[in-house]
Amino acid sequence: MSVRIVALVGSLRAGSHNRQLAEAAVKLAPEGAEVAILDGLADVPFYNEDIDVEGSVPAAAVALREAVAAADALLVFSPEYNGTMPAVLKNAIDWLSRPFGAGALSAKPVSVLGTAYGQYGGVWAQDEARKALGIAGAKVLEDVKLSVPGSVVRFAETHPVDDAEVAADLSAVVKQVVAAAELAASA
Repeated sequence: MSVRIVALVGSLRAGSHNRQLAEAAVKLAPEGAEVAILDGLADVPFYNEDIDVEGSVPAAAVALREAVAAADALLVFSPEYNGTMPAVLKNAIDWLSRPFGAGALSAKPVSVLGTAYGQYGGVWAQDEARKALGIAGAKVLEDVKLSVPGSVVRFAETHPVDDAEVAADLSAVVKQVVAAAELAASA
């Protein structure tokens, strides 16, 4: 079975360390699996039920839902903004949760990971993302996670894929997500 994993990156910043971590996941995907970074989260309007009606759903939201629905699993990369996840990531989760109980996230294996400047690597934001994803219907892989502290210093001159420790840990996370997707597909 070929496993398709969609990566959502909660940072829109050019040169984002979370984007770089997602790029590393793309390169570290094991044989038989593909990780694809989904661009365009900045184009998705804030969730509003008034525009989430058949025939009126914005194209960027439709593209987001279709990409996630077609995936076998997700990797969600979250930086930490003021102790929580970025609005762009929460907005994507809101769009993906609808229709309630049957959204694109429904029963989809998801791992939340990321990096941040602080000493804990953004764990508060990642915990908030896990909570929101679980409520939205995803199958959150609670024990499959990675938080890399000190991103500004650690990745100042080194891409995460070239950091042996991060690459090994990230590779293990991707392999666990692939295994969860394969298990879900066989159930």
